[in-house]
Amino acid sequence: MSKRIVKVYPRFERVWHWTQMALIFVLLFTGLGMNGVHSLLPFGPAVIFHTIAAMLLLVLWIFATFWLFTTGTWKQFIPRIEGMIQVARFYALGVFKGEKHPYRKVYWRKHNPLQAATYFVVKWMIFPAVWVSGLFYLTYNLWEDSAIAATLLVVMANVHLLAAYVVAAFVVAHVYLLTIGRGFRHHVKPMVTGYEEVDLTPEQEAYLEANEPERLKPRNA
Repeated sequence: MSKRIVKVYPRFERVWHWTQMALIFVLLFTGLGMNGVHSLLPFGPAVIFHTIAAMLLLVLWIFATFWLFTTGTWKQFIPRIEGMIQVARFYALGVFKGEKHPYRKVYWRKHNPLQAATYFVVKWMIFPAVWVSGLFYLTYNLWEDSAIAATLLVVMANVHLLAAYVVAAFVVAHVYLLTIGRGFRHHVKPMVTGYEEVDLTPEQEAYLEANEPERLKPRNA
């Protein structure tokens, strides 16, 4: 295998990432305000901004889900057991000893086993919990006369809050992990430019050079 600088993050994926980041920040900020954690924004405007950001994020995720399955990118988020213990050990101990990351990023597998497992849980379990509970909130007037309305509202409120705190913890951990190894700038740059150094098999390199040369940077670049 040879190392080449390849465009592994297409434009849509980068736009999706940064737009999602901005909307999640708005949701966390307004959500914390609505729950009395801060008073930087009045309750009424916080509800309005929270709802608008949630709807925009829902639309973005609908487009993203369509893109994931039509391009086959969804396979990147399927967890694998192989290598997970080594990666977990690296983040728990190895990083503090200056050890080299055990995972070698390859063209068809951008995420290491621990990343893939984390993204899988967040995208397919935590985010759906946020949406289902949030939509129950928004449609409360449609089922408020139900015999279990009061109980269901409490359950949905707690599910929504718990899932939101899990997302907040994920964001904190995500930003922290960007600071280790080669540093924050090195890890963030690929999500800005789209290019990252990965290992390519001879077959993959030949395919890209013949069919998608624009995705490869020259060796001396």
